[in-house]
This record gives sequence, C-alpha cells and structure tokens, in this order.
Amino acid sequence: MLQTMLDPFYGIGYAVILNSWLFLLMGWDKRKAQKHQWRIPEKRLLLLGLFGGGLGGLLGMQLFRHKTREPKFKIIYSLGCFLMIFVLIYFF
Repeated sequence: MLQTMLDPFYGIGYAVILNSWLFLLMGWDKRKAQKHQWRIPEKRLLLLGLFGGGLGGLLGMQLFRHKTREPKFKIIYSLGCFLMIFVLIYFF
C-alpha cells in the first residue's frame, strides 16, 4: 500500500530533476557558445526535452535567450511538456 502512495512522488521527482537538468544545460550551452567552446549536442538537448524536460528547456530558452530561433526546439520542448503533464495526471 505504501508503494502505491509513493508512485506519484517518483514521477514528480523525475520531472523536477529532468527539467532542472535541462534548464542548467541550456544555460551552460549558451555560455559555451558565447566563448566559442565545445557545445552540448543538439540531439541530447532535444531528447532530454522530449523525455520530460520540456518545461526546463522552454524556461532555459527564454531566460538564456538560447536556441530561440530554432522551431524544432520549441516544438519538441512543448511536446515534452504536454507528455509530462499527461503522465503526471494519469498517475494522480
């Protein structure tokens, strides 16, 4: 019974960690871009957004003004937001 009550908390924890991680990566990648250094691959940023980090990615795009001209990031991050919301609602 205790396991059943904790399941939604795992989902929330997953969402918080993944969104925070992608948010930080967006800032780090912007900083690296400004210094013309090694960058985080776009594929990695997009996959993290698709697997539930979309909100962190969208916030990172706006705050750091990073990848804002690329529609694929807006689309994938928005899709990731909707998927995470759907999954969290399903488990609650």
